[in-house]
Amino acid sequence: MKYTVLSLLLIPQFLFAQGKLEQAMIRQGLVDIQKVDPTIRVELKYSTTDNFIGKDVYGDLTRAYLQPMAARKLAHASQLLRQKHPELRLLVYDATRPRSAQWDLWNTLKHLPVNERGKYVSNPRNGSVHNYGCAVDLTLATKDGKPLDMGTRFDYFGELAYPVKEDQLLKQGKLTQKQVDNRRLLRSVMKQAGFAPLSAEWWHFNALTRAEAKKQYKIVE
Repeated sequence: MKYTVLSLLLIPQFLFAQGKLEQAMIRQGLVDIQKVDPTIRVELKYSTTDNFIGKDVYGDLTRAYLQPMAARKLAHASQLLRQKHPELRLLVYDATRPRSAQWDLWNTLKHLPVNERGKYVSNPRNGSVHNYGCAVDLTLATKDGKPLDMGTRFDYFGELAYPVKEDQLLKQGKLTQKQVDNRRLLRSVMKQAGFAPLSAEWWHFNALTRAEAKKQYKIVE
């Protein structure tokens, strides 16, 4: 399509920003996960203000991108979930995250010591697995997109979100059996598909370690 100077002036600027970010991901070989598996639902929380910094850091990006290897693993997890529970779907909250956005998240936690910050947001100087297109944040949802109850919201910072403390939290009555069962179902299909969970975030899964991602892929700036 050809554009005149006048027509370019009439195009909203956010379209250029969106295109630039997506084009950068595509140039690096990342793929739209919904083109790999259209049944996966996507709601990028950092394209809204519904996140822990209360700020839109992605602009109008609405598609979730991953390295092809990670996207195939996610599609496998989706298939496993639908085989066991046809009424459920994976709902992705975050996938590839540019390092520029990583700095926004990191700086929002500047009131915490560096080591404490690292429990929740990887230091941008080192790069996050998200920055290499090899990590995904997600939950389980109904077919119409309603998230299941996981006991905390996405990007909740605290022990209630720690998978390693679920048994203790269940005994203390701070999590219900249903909430724990929902988390275990999510972990089960993700682990079977080749993802590794984190000890402090029920929603986060890595397709590769950071060291492996650095060896194989270029960081998304």
